[in-house]
Amino acid sequence: MSRQRASFVAVGFLGGVAAGSLLWSRMQRNCRRNLFSRNPLFRVAALGYLRARPTVNTAQLLREYVSWEQRPILRQRGARILKRLEATL
Repeated sequence: MSRQRASFVAVGFLGGVAAGSLLWSRMQRNCRRNLFSRNPLFRVAALGYLRARPTVNTAQLLREYVSWEQRPILRQRGARILKRLEATL
């Protein structure tokens, strides 16, 4: 009985890890689209997503975002990310 219980726990754990991984990747893809959202929290999440992707396209997108953003805190955050990204490239 103990062996069967252990296998159920292992299958449940692996299934949870797989489901969590799929959910996380989906959330990350959704955040990418929300950089110009009305909701500031979505924009913060999108900035976090873009911070980990240092490409020329990301730099161009961040330049547009920094000129578009009206909230000083988010504009400064975007400018800092852009500066680090440009230093990386």
